[in-house]
Amino acid sequence: MIELKNVSFQYKNGNRILENINLEIHEGEMISVIGKNGAGKSTLINLLAGITKPNEGDILMDGLNTKSKKNFMELRKKVGIVFQNPESQILFPNVYDDLGFALKNLNLENRKDRIENALDIVNMKKFVQKDSYELSLGQKQRINIASVLAVKPKYIILDEPTTMIDSNEKENVYEVLRSLKEEGYTIIFVTNQVNEILLSDKIFIMKDKQIKYAFAKEALIENVGLLKECDIKIPEMLELVLKLKENDISVNLKEWTIPEMISEIVRVCKNEKYH
Repeated sequence: MIELKNVSFQYKNGNRILENINLEIHEGEMISVIGKNGAGKSTLINLLAGITKPNEGDILMDGLNTKSKKNFMELRKKVGIVFQNPESQILFPNVYDDLGFALKNLNLENRKDRIENALDIVNMKKFVQKDSYELSLGQKQRINIASVLAVKPKYIILDEPTTMIDSNEKENVYEVLRSLKEEGYTIIFVTNQVNEILLSDKIFIMKDKQIKYAFAKEALIENVGLLKECDIKIPEMLELVLKLKENDISVNLKEWTIPEMISEIVRVCKNEKYH
């Protein structure tokens, strides 16, 4: 479990970004963190990843305090992070060498098996000996995810990972995330694209230096007003569900992926009762 206890952060210039945050993220959950630019999303995930340390309060990863230097190596094995720019994490021209770099630094064994298994999860195994510069941005991002997976962390943090890639590659990344969720990984997914919150179990909305609201995805319809309050645009699919609800047409969303939502909406609208 990840615990944040009274966590605050400010830069040396006095600019306070986060204020007294308390939260728990449980094993196997996929969390979406959303908020306007400047809400503190990137600062929050840098703290979770141990890249920066809180000025006040504590962050515990399975009881390990991120402030403690003695926990550094163990935390690197527990937490992996994927950044927005697909090219920012690729250090070597060869895919195999790139994935092997972190494994070598952490002195992890069975590197070949780890690399092949990680590439298999992201459907990039055939690219194992490719040159990185030959890959598309979306493929590079999947390589970055594979690089994290090769370490076999317990927690995976993604900082707006689909912002710079095309729609087809977005779907590939979403499919990887669904697979990882099914395998029991704990995922913190920071996004500026509101439709992506539908991938998660819980939604955290950041505003005014805090996690202002937190609720389960199943409660999203009841909490649409909170998105609007935080100046977050409502996902188009959800707008359609709300319009139907206004006309006394109930849509039972057992699944929240876009295809399932579309299928259910079409099924309901074809019902003779609403002709």
